[in-house]
Amino acid sequence: MTDVPPSFAFLPGDADSPVILHVPHSSREIPADVRSGIVLDDAALERELDHITDAHTASVAEAAARAAGVAPWRFENRLSRLVVDPERFPDGREEMLSVGMGAVYTRTTHKDVLRPGGFDGEPLIERYFRPYARAMTEAVAGRLAATGRAVIIDVHSYPSAPLPYELHRDGPRPEICLGTDSFHTPPALLDAAREAFAPCGGTGLDSPFAGTYVPLEFFGKRAEVSALMVEIRRDTYMTEPGGAPHQGLPRLAAALAALVDAVSG
Repeated sequence: MTDVPPSFAFLPGDADSPVILHVPHSSREIPADVRSGIVLDDAALERELDHITDAHTASVAEAAARAAGVAPWRFENRLSRLVVDPERFPDGREEMLSVGMGAVYTRTTHKDVLRPGGFDGEPLIERYFRPYARAMTEAVAGRLAATGRAVIIDVHSYPSAPLPYELHRDGPRPEICLGTDSFHTPPALLDAAREAFAPCGGTGLDSPFAGTYVPLEFFGKRAEVSALMVEIRRDTYMTEPGGAPHQGLPRLAAALAALVDAVSG
């Protein structure tokens, strides 16, 4: 028996869809044995989850999938990124290690201690990070085998005001930040995203967050795997820092559905 849902879910779409909506940071769930390794008291942990969770992004992706003409596939992390962050490099390549936010976080969004000094994150990497990475790799391989290509749309959100942990907090904070990769983000995908999200306000590139997620097996190697990160500024669809969604959420879901349809053909 377990006190939490499975750590991730791969939800099928149409057989001929190349699109995977990837939702890595929407959950607040932390297994009890992982919670015991976090030094924050319950109230402080709830405040941290308010700041670090990309709240309601799974709902945005679900609504977009229902509205799309060709239903995309969805890969959702069902655990909090405070368990492991599946989008970090699990080694020294990860720039967020400098603020204690590698694959296993040791510091909070406000740079306070999250886990004790000398904490060994390897058991969490083995238990959660590697199975997630394998499953996402298999998901992308499945779309490649079925359609000849895969389009990963990474669904995130970010706060309207910068948090202390952010490495690039001095740049623009548009309503929609599009994170790109020089190899995996072709111009047509970027153009489609700009057009789809035009009703939601301004779009910008790689500020305050840059890059996009591609499983390492394909990263920099398979151009048939294209990818784009969609970072939604939280005030456009919810009450910050961790409150309820508002009327902006359906508009964003419709825009995401339009992007899915534009890149599915």
